[in-house]
Amino acid sequence: MLVQQILNAKPDQSVVTVPPGSTVREAVELLAARRIGAVVVSSDGARIAGILSERDVVRELGRQGPEVLDRPVDSLMTAAITTCTRGATALQVIELMTQGRFRHLPVVEDGRMIGMISIGDVVKARLDELAMEKDALEGMIKGH
Repeated sequence: MLVQQILNAKPDQSVVTVPPGSTVREAVELLAARRIGAVVVSSDGARIAGILSERDVVRELGRQGPEVLDRPVDSLMTAAITTCTRGATALQVIELMTQGRFRHLPVVEDGRMIGMISIGDVVKARLDELAMEKDALEGMIKGH
């Protein structure tokens, strides 16, 4: 299964972004309101400056306390971003996420972000794919 197929299966393909300079508090409120695990930091919604995840926030809350919420997202975000293209396979994406120990992966083409997939999206797609393969094999065995 390709990343493009995973994106197509998502009911909401929009990517939630916050502009550089936003406070961590603003980003956390957006994470909670949208029930998501990460936001992309971007000045134009297409070029990625970084990603701020729930993990980033919790880690710094543990180190520095609640005053971290008033800092800019730029100070906590991960700036060295791994991305993929819509032609990547689910297995390639799982490998990237596992090796990098992250759960969100922007999909980029020609330097512009066109989507975002999470580990949950990839696992669901892979399970759907395995179920189809199982059904096909059962059909072949049973002669259908």
